[in-house]
Amino acid sequence: MSRTKELYDLIIIGSGSAGMSAGVYAGRAKLKTLVIDRDKAGGQIKITSEVENYPGILRVSGEELSATMRKQAENFGVKFVQAVVESVDFTRDIKKIKTVDGEYEALAVIVATGSVPRKLGFVGEETFRGRGIGYCATCDGEFFAGMDVFVIGAGFAAAEEAVFLTRYARKVFIIAREPEFTCARTIAEKALAHPKIEVNFNYELLEVGGDTVLRYAKFIDNQTGRTWRYDAEQNQTFGVFVFVGYIPQSAEYASQLRLDERGYIPTDDNMRANVDGIYAAGDIRPKELRQLVTAVSDGAIASTNAEKYISSKKERLGLSQSGLSQSGLHKEEEAQAAPAGTLFFDDDLREQLIPILERFEKPVGLLAILDDSVDFNDELRAFLFAFAALTDKARVEFLKKGENPDREKEINATIYPTFAVLDSNGAYVGVQFHGIPGGHEINSFILALYNVAGPGQTVQEDTLDKIRAVRTKINLKIGVSLSCTLCPDVVTASQLMALKNPLIETEMIDVARFPDFKNKYSIMSVPAILINDDKLAFGKKSVDELLALAGY
Repeated sequence: MSRTKELYDLIIIGSGSAGMSAGVYAGRAKLKTLVIDRDKAGGQIKITSEVENYPGILRVSGEELSATMRKQAENFGVKFVQAVVESVDFTRDIKKIKTVDGEYEALAVIVATGSVPRKLGFVGEETFRGRGIGYCATCDGEFFAGMDVFVIGAGFAAAEEAVFLTRYARKVFIIAREPEFTCARTIAEKALAHPKIEVNFNYELLEVGGDTVLRYAKFIDNQTGRTWRYDAEQNQTFGVFVFVGYIPQSAEYASQLRLDERGYIPTDDNMRANVDGIYAAGDIRPKELRQLVTAVSDGAIASTNAEKYISSKKERLGLSQSGLSQSGLHKEEEAQAAPAGTLFFDDDLREQLIPILERFEKPVGLLAILDDSVDFNDELRAFLFAFAALTDKARVEFLKKGENPDREKEINATIYPTFAVLDSNGAYVGVQFHGIPGGHEINSFILALYNVAGPGQTVQEDTLDKIRAVRTKINLKIGVSLSCTLCPDVVTASQLMALKNPLIETEMIDVARFPDFKNKYSIMSVPAILINDDKLAFGKKSVDELLALAGY
């Protein structure tokens, strides 16, 4: 079933710094505002380790700043929805946006979809993606503790992430084909002065290779033509992180808006695109400086001008200025993740979870198979007890490994400790967790239970048809890190598949807790997707992409 169609004053596509800045200004202007994004709110800034160049803030993590931005927008009544935009129609007074979850309408739209990391194209880049090649230092840096790491690029991201990677790496080599850094001098100087960083200008990466992981890399000195090969020490590996720019996310708008030769959306000084009522903000625009401060500026300008347009449009269409009042917040749509500490659920997290848990229509069960030989066994037990104390709709059962082989067989348990989700009748629903789903994974944990206990998420019929068309057994093991911002989306997509088709099963595995799993499949990036214990893929995937990987 699709969502009920609802008319908004303003829809913002994209929840990065530009989108959330636009949301804050729209909310303050009392516009009925919806922010749509395929990812969790925050955009690129949420995977930035530290922000030190935003006026008025000495130092803050990108994740913390993005969470604060969202909360600020929500305080002004802005609603957030996580959905994938499939198509748009900007040709009429009422703008239409079609997503996989339904259709939305608004008088004006701000496109703030930003850009994604660009791949370089060297030999071996695709082959070793997730097995040594990475694009997110925050997500994957910890996999390279004590190893050498190469950072490719000369811009802001390369310099900043190189410094961040020194927390883990034995040494960081920056490889830049440029003769000098192209970012701000203060950032460049920090990288140049760091004792664990070696900078190689006028160099390029030609090739990487190895077996299950990286074993060597070849470089060329563009000034002399001399090639150089790096070989990992015996039985060791290394990492390569690529930061060479971004690709604008504008494909959905190519038939509706004018794009420049690189795919960016040109605007005037008021952020207006070439179609009335459509604005663009942030890294989706062609601009000289792509920084947090310019993104939030774009968002503020776009929203302010959209408000003027909306006001005049209401007058022309005969709509009351107060007729489109703000709707209430739907906190159940996305609980914000909070790190699991000693008490697991602090006051802020409890405040967010209780309204969701109160909506459960049926009981839900959690069957834990514990393993006394594992060091976090007691911690997992305490986590499940703490969660069960939040609601009378959750039943928790504990068994020791080997205590009841029949129950273990019922949930197809192969990795211990584990806990499985059961429906109100005590039947296994195909969802397991290996580890403690704190951090970002608290979202996938709660959402799984919400979908089992009801009312659950609405799912587009064509998506359901594709899931139900699966006729062979599929097991999906999703390797995650609790610091990964992309992992919960993959876990949630796989859980949706399992809950809609009994032939599909999914297991979340915290790779930090299960090093044997990580090492067996040479996992050096998350999210890692293992299909039927055979085929391995990496990166964020939708339901359609997961089905395609499984052969459907």
